Amino acid sequence: MEVSAVGNLAGVRVGESLRLAGQWTTHPRFGRQFQVRSFTAVSPATLVGIERYLGSGLVPGIGAEIASRLVGKFGLTTLEVIDREPAKLREVQGIGPKRAEQIVQAWQKQREIRDVMVFLQSCGVSTALAARIYRHYGRDPRGVISRDPWQLAADVQGIGFRTADAIAASLGVDPQSPRRAEAGILFVLEQRADEGHTWAPRKALAEETASLLSVAPDRCAAAIDMLAARQAVALEADAEAGPLIASPLLAKAEEETARRLALIASTAGSFSLDGDSSADTKDAEGITLSRLQQEAVRAVRADKVLVITGGPGTGKTTLITTIVRILSRRGLRVALCAPTGRAAKRMAEATGRESRTIHRLLEWSPKTGGFTRDENAPLACDALILDEASMADIVLFSRLVAAVPPASRLIMVGDSDQLPSVGPGNVLADLISSGAVPVTRLTEIFRQAGESSIVVNAHRINAGHMPQAAAGDERDFFFIERDEPDAIVAVVRDLVTTRIPRRFGLDPRQDIQVLTPMRKGVLGAANLNKELQALLNPGGPSLGRGGIELRAGDRVIQMRNNYAQGVFNGDVGAVTEVNESARTATVSYDERSVLYEAADLDQLSLAYACSIHKSQGSEFPAVVIVLHTQHYVLLKRALLYTAVTRARKLAVIVGSRRALAIAVKNVGTTERCTRLAARLRAYF
Repeated sequence: MEVSAVGNLAGVRVGESLRLAGQWTTHPRFGRQFQVRSFTAVSPATLVGIERYLGSGLVPGIGAEIASRLVGKFGLTTLEVIDREPAKLREVQGIGPKRAEQIVQAWQKQREIRDVMVFLQSCGVSTALAARIYRHYGRDPRGVISRDPWQLAADVQGIGFRTADAIAASLGVDPQSPRRAEAGILFVLEQRADEGHTWAPRKALAEETASLLSVAPDRCAAAIDMLAARQAVALEADAEAGPLIASPLLAKAEEETARRLALIASTAGSFSLDGDSSADTKDAEGITLSRLQQEAVRAVRADKVLVITGGPGTGKTTLITTIVRILSRRGLRVALCAPTGRAAKRMAEATGRESRTIHRLLEWSPKTGGFTRDENAPLACDALILDEASMADIVLFSRLVAAVPPASRLIMVGDSDQLPSVGPGNVLADLISSGAVPVTRLTEIFRQAGESSIVVNAHRINAGHMPQAAAGDERDFFFIERDEPDAIVAVVRDLVTTRIPRRFGLDPRQDIQVLTPMRKGVLGAANLNKELQALLNPGGPSLGRGGIELRAGDRVIQMRNNYAQGVFNGDVGAVTEVNESARTATVSYDERSVLYEAADLDQLSLAYACSIHKSQGSEFPAVVIVLHTQHYVLLKRALLYTAVTRARKLAVIVGSRRALAIAVKNVGTTERCTRLAARLRAYF
């Protein structure tokens, strides 16, 4: 009987016999299949099987002809001869000393790979992760894993603490091991960084880790001391919070950011903006700037480092364009950047000047594994303007600041009321609250922007008032009340596929973005993506990975930085090709294409719907915002405000009125445990 088996079968060759473990599934296109969870190779037991196995190219030096001769000479003992009596190989015509040695070495290497894969699978590691572990450690990772299984979490992408801890348990490692407590501390610190914090109170860190590991808190406190003694964590005292712990990377990023900003602010500029400033009161189109915009222009003339902040419709884009014109008119080199590709593209369109992402501006080098531009090789500019500064996490921001020449100006523009960065830190808020950096706040809504219900309602939400839909045929803001999750999903499906495209002439695949607070659940991004993909892109070849099916034509988002490929967390592209036989997918990002192997597809997620956090820095012609009390823990004013301000032409909120009211009223807190503001005050 012929069986279709699918899964990561790394290293399998034609002619091999396998013992598979997994489950039966039914594919909508290909029917009944066996989904492989793990496998072990079984030596072929027939003459035909042995000949096919050896002639498959598995062992360099043995082709189909040599395989036939070997089986003809040694019969069913052929594999045993290669394994245990390799000297006999020279009895076969066509195999001399050199080829015999080549066959033996290749055979041993394949056996090593098999042994490692069997060992890892016995520890509960999937074949996909086993292949990554083997690639990272080389010939035999068993020694490393047996000595310190938690090192896997630090070394191998895709393996977290919980997986490494499960491997340790399968190997019988003592759960009271001090090394386990240390690994747990580092894991909890990493979790806190994922929540945006750069520091953690020492006592809370020990208690949280103890709860995770089911060990005594004093064991975790001792682990913190051991880590600090090795400088594997940073320790700092705070007058109010007490002892604080951070990863050395985050502690250094805050320290270097404050030091570098102070250096830029205190270094004499390479140029002067003295003289008549009357021409600087008009923007590039000759429109007279508002009083607050003029204050910002004066601040650019007076200060080396400054922040400009304001909500939608307050003229930030106009101001950036004006500042670029003022500086360029004096022959100065101005560099423009933003944290995401979409934000950089929007900045370039507004100013008519090149704008790049921070990653591309700093020129990532795959050879060195770092940025080319840094303190020793600074950017060639007299002024740098960073837009969407609220999105920059502390690590990336520290790299950017390090590359700014001390004599240059640094102008940071952003909306301080939006959600903070997805990554650790609260850079824009810390810069503002420190009092060390000059800040200009734009508060006046311009007349044209004030005619938009999107802008008006964004400011209403930010002020704690319920949004209101405007009357008339030119409305751009709607609230559709539905209380049941299934009813909300039905409305979203109808809006994206029919109502919005028909009324507003927008492309459902390119122009409409569904936003939701969470990834999981009926109203989470994962489920909404499945629903929308089934309607917008239902057929064709597909590749499955991580619970999703990717097809040509799908809109996708990169979920983490891939420096080797030059794509970064938050980049949105479209799948242009799926090759089922090679198990690869090609994704187009603007003008460049990236090929993904099957093992790397977990870097991608469908992007018909995405979390509101992931939408930061982007604008879309239309957004459909899902709100429900299912999202209670995340229903905060900054979240709703950020979602609404992503819309350029149309914003539609679908959900319960109670959830909307909770979000509007809940100021919540975006406060993060950071030390940048304190460091800035110390340096300035």
